[in-house]
Amino acid sequence: MNPEEIKDLKEWDTKHLWHPFTPMSEYAEEDPLIIARGEKNTLYDVEDNAYLDGISSLWTNVHGHNHPTINKAITEQLGKVAHTTLLGITNKPAVRLAMALTEITPPGLSRTFFSDNGSTAVEAALKIAYQYHRQKYNREPKRSSFITFSNAYHGDTIGSVSLGGIERFHETYRKLLFPTYEVPSTYCYRCPVGEEKETCNLKCFGRLERLLETNGHEIAAIVVEPLVQGAAGMITFPEGALRRLRELADRAGTLLIADEVAVGFGRTGSMFACSQEDVTPDLLCLAKGITGGYLPLAATLATEEIYSAFLGRPEENRTFFHGHTYTGNPLAAVAALASLQVFKEEKTLSGLQPKIKKLWDGLEIFKELHHVGEVRGLGVLVGIEIVHIPLTKRPFPPAERVGHRVIMEARKKGVILRPLGDVIVLNPPLSITSDEIEKLLDVTYNSIKLVTKETAGRYSSVER
Repeated sequence: MNPEEIKDLKEWDTKHLWHPFTPMSEYAEEDPLIIARGEKNTLYDVEDNAYLDGISSLWTNVHGHNHPTINKAITEQLGKVAHTTLLGITNKPAVRLAMALTEITPPGLSRTFFSDNGSTAVEAALKIAYQYHRQKYNREPKRSSFITFSNAYHGDTIGSVSLGGIERFHETYRKLLFPTYEVPSTYCYRCPVGEEKETCNLKCFGRLERLLETNGHEIAAIVVEPLVQGAAGMITFPEGALRRLRELADRAGTLLIADEVAVGFGRTGSMFACSQEDVTPDLLCLAKGITGGYLPLAATLATEEIYSAFLGRPEENRTFFHGHTYTGNPLAAVAALASLQVFKEEKTLSGLQPKIKKLWDGLEIFKELHHVGEVRGLGVLVGIEIVHIPLTKRPFPPAERVGHRVIMEARKKGVILRPLGDVIVLNPPLSITSDEIEKLLDVTYNSIKLVTKETAGRYSSVER
């Protein structure tokens, strides 16, 4: 592009575009990064500068950008029909994808409800769970509450925000939300019950267990991000915690909703996180990587038992009165089918294991950085928590925006990252190469080292 076009784009961007999760006053003072194209695991801006996509374009890209198999599938479908409603009629790609999902998700999930994104997948699951208890053969209309975890993130629509436990995202909207029962998450670095991970025996589940004993009869579902709480900063579950959660839900007669929007499709090292502990949730929410990072699509999968509660004569009003204009969009569905084809043909999951080992071996050196409090995660999901005073785990003052400055430094070095507060998140495409892993780690390490050294230098040696 010529310089004049680039100048216009940057001016229009700051004048007319409202970016999500972005402090716009500060953004307007920065030089906008405008992406023009992508190739494999690299993005290129309008000036043809290259950037390694270290966050999979917000955790969606699976097989790299501009993948020929997915491109071909979308192009061929575009020559047939771009969209047709799923209200009362159907289309071939949506049918095939629904079938394919039942074959790869945990056993027993036989019904697929499509929507547009992670928030809508969760919204559908909430409404299904609520309605199910009122329509099943042994009706329990008192089951109208939900149990959620602190530090949880399930999306940005009002229902999904009601399940959220991250103050900086959710506190502003608190009066709009329906109440839930919140229980502690397994944030071992900052243990909510003051225990050590190695000996705690899941004491943080104590509140959940007591709640189910006293109020289990009114709980419609427990909602969880299996194994990793992504937006909380890659907070991980101890081994066995998810299996324990399934057992507690069964004992209380309540449903388990697994939100795998962020962790599904290979991110944890297996196709789905639930599979690592042989857990089948009652409802499974999918999005992000479902299309390989190409088009908006989401799915809420349910068991046959749940689905059967919605069957009956039209006048009985047992129908699930919920839907979206672009539900089951054919272009998105063929992209998802093509992504699953790539998983199979390129043996993505088996080829991922050496990459995961290289990634985590390379992360060991980060623990030597004075201001890195913890390095955690699973699979290709990594959270590097930066702190001001390691001994007390005291964070840097929020005004320092250490996380943001780290990712801006990394951008200068040709890597795109995004922080969650002062947690630096790495979440590369599954197609990342060995050399690219080395670059990702090297740039991230040096960016953290530089920014924390500069920031800590402004404080007294006593504070450090």
